[in-house]
Amino acid sequence: MRKTNENPQGQENPQGLYRESFEHDNCGIGAIVNIKGVKSHSTVAGALEIVEHLEHRAGKDAEGKTGDGVGILLQVSHKFFKKVCTPLGIHLKDERDYGVGMFFLPQDELKRNQAKNIFEVITKKEGLNFLGWREVPVHPEVLGKTAVDCMPCIMQAFIERPEKVERGLDFDRRLYIVRRVFEQSSDDTYVVSLSSRTIVYKGMFLVGQLRQFFGDLQDEDYESAIAMVHSRFSTNTAPSWQRAHPNRFIVHNGEINTIRGNADKMRAREETMESGALKGELHKVLPAINTSGSDSAMLDNALEFMVMSGMELPLAVMIAIPEPWVNNRSMSQNKKDFYEYYATMMEPWDGPASILFSDGDVMGAVLDRNGLRPSRYYITDDDNLILSSEVGVLDIDPSKILVKERLHPGKMLLVDTVAGRVIDDEELKEKYANEEPYGEWLDSNLI
Repeated sequence: MRKTNENPQGQENPQGLYRESFEHDNCGIGAIVNIKGVKSHSTVAGALEIVEHLEHRAGKDAEGKTGDGVGILLQVSHKFFKKVCTPLGIHLKDERDYGVGMFFLPQDELKRNQAKNIFEVITKKEGLNFLGWREVPVHPEVLGKTAVDCMPCIMQAFIERPEKVERGLDFDRRLYIVRRVFEQSSDDTYVVSLSSRTIVYKGMFLVGQLRQFFGDLQDEDYESAIAMVHSRFSTNTAPSWQRAHPNRFIVHNGEINTIRGNADKMRAREETMESGALKGELHKVLPAINTSGSDSAMLDNALEFMVMSGMELPLAVMIAIPEPWVNNRSMSQNKKDFYEYYATMMEPWDGPASILFSDGDVMGAVLDRNGLRPSRYYITDDDNLILSSEVGVLDIDPSKILVKERLHPGKMLLVDTVAGRVIDDEELKEKYANEEPYGEWLDSNLI
């Protein structure tokens, strides 16, 4: 039973400034991004420091040695992977000329070898050149017994980009198909991430164990311009290695309360779905949503499917998590038409949620339309944007801070590291709202 500070009449006995009525349990999220896209190890180290300061937002077992889950999403560091793969005989060409897969494989050697073999066969069948496996250096001795008992064998796979396939999204789409075919062929292996742009390191950790467990994250040569972190407080699913965040595109603080309907409606649409980007191969990636995942994982599945089908990531997030538009008198008609048009195709994924998302080129954040989860950010004079569930997660010299702000309900923030700038909610949404004549389409076709 929870201890309270209430007297028998049900009134609080305040202790200093503390009020139990303001107490909430939820995950911790954070990100550092260099706006100009300059990669450095300090971005990685700073993000790890953020998540270590979010201990009060993370769950742990009764023994206090195993956490609900902690993880980090980073850009693939060419400098680092070139260094560690050369001694293994894995020849990597230039940046984004290869994809890196992070795998949670079975500890049983026979099952592990079977899974690896299946993945290699599928990669070859999909017309890609498999380069090799790397066992990720880890330190299980820092973990609690509960985490070690269910710990997978963690390995990385490397796949070469074919010359006829463009760098970036086009290549990642090929990797997406490989992963989805593999996931339907192998039950006991979890693909944490498989991309030429991003990679995820995560597990069933306490906040301080992420840095200690993965040797890669301590290497000064691991450089990234984007780093997103998450400390998990399991709200509606039990903790496991797989359920730790980040997912493949997002980290999420909160709950999606409409998740059952969202997942069911996505499944129902699959019979009539078409995609120019996945022409002739759509059947390989369906069903788009794994309904055994958490609410966060299912939202991530939906966003990933939308992006791989040809939609830009910020647009996919706008459609899935719209701002309140029906009775908003201050909103432009173009934006209202945009939201009304997409409301005919997808219902909102609704609930108290703050979401950070990244595809390795952009990093953005969005708050649910009721603004029920906090997200605050700073922009510093050295072109860094630091965002988290709360302030005080990183020790920053106040004289270096140019902007102090928070995300507002239903609003979005985007950092484009390729263009080297921050795009605010108004500019971003007006851009998408004006791309097509949504109002004309509604007048002509809406019944």
